Amino acid sequence: MRDEELDAILSREQEIAPSSGFVASVMEAVSQQAGAPPPIPFPWWRALPGLAAVVIAAGVLLIAALASILKGAAAAPTAVELPCALAVTLEFAKATRAGWLVLALAISFVSVKLSTLFAANGRHH
Repeated sequence: MRDEELDAILSREQEIAPSSGFVASVMEAVSQQAGAPPPIPFPWWRALPGLAAVVIAAGVLLIAALASILKGAAAAPTAVELPCALAVTLEFAKATRAGWLVLALAISFVSVKLSTLFAANGRHH
């Protein structure tokens, strides 16, 4: 197709009209959305204490791990390497039974992801 032909096609003014029933279906969808109740807001005030507890627990764990690493570094004159720091952190997690916390978080994450997936699939059918 040459430029002249393309210009001729594009320069013609054609009235664009919606297909029959399109306007009615759009107006029906708009009226259904207008009649639907508003979505339920997330109860942030109820979730805030749990979120604060998680932040505080993570901070305490981080401070304890750093204190343990620094205590080990002060005893030995050599620099603390990453594998040693990781081992100290894992030992601290084992001593405080943080594995149960990680397991609970993993189960919660998987259950939320599965329910979101099922809800999204149910909405499309």
